[in-house]
Amino acid sequence: MGSTPVVEVRRSARRRRMVSARREGDTVVVFIPGWMSEAEEHDWVAEMVRRLERSESRRRSPGRRGDEALLRRGRELSTRYLEGRARPVSIRWVPPMRTRWASCTPVDGTIRLSERLRDAPGWVVDYVLVHELAHLLEAGHDARFWSWVHRYPRTERAIGYLEGLNAAAALGLTGVDGEDTGGADEDADADEPVEDAVTAG
Repeated sequence: MGSTPVVEVRRSARRRRMVSARREGDTVVVFIPGWMSEAEEHDWVAEMVRRLERSESRRRSPGRRGDEALLRRGRELSTRYLEGRARPVSIRWVPPMRTRWASCTPVDGTIRLSERLRDAPGWVVDYVLVHELAHLLEAGHDARFWSWVHRYPRTERAIGYLEGLNAAAALGLTGVDGEDTGGADEDADADEPVEDAVTAG
């Protein structure tokens, strides 16, 4: 994170001890107890921004470092979730596409990911990679295709993340590579912690 983020502080009289932070769009929101002094607020804001950025950095995809790293990650995911049967020839970052997050050309084994995904959490990039790798096994978006994709355990959460990102940015993208996600199950585990939030208490 090269630039200083926009920070919004939200005080709450009901909050007794815990300080937490999460990212809302381009803004880092820090939640603090109402009794804190300005000096304590200043210190906690700096600490929570540091923790959030460190957490986000850990979660970024190893593939964000370049095309070779992206190809290595794709092969790892194929081995883990697709029995090693998807064998991409190349996976590379490309300038943002108008209508999709990624694309695959099964005939030559090439996969392209939009640069818009470079700063997405690693588990989201992994989902997009698994989705495109599955096209090397099944060209369409039929039941057999989705049976491969759903071997990746965070599929539904990643679909929800991308839909939210799309809505927030008003990008007008449809699914990952143009597929209709209307029939996808919505069974994300509501008890799992929010991926982009950190707490301290």
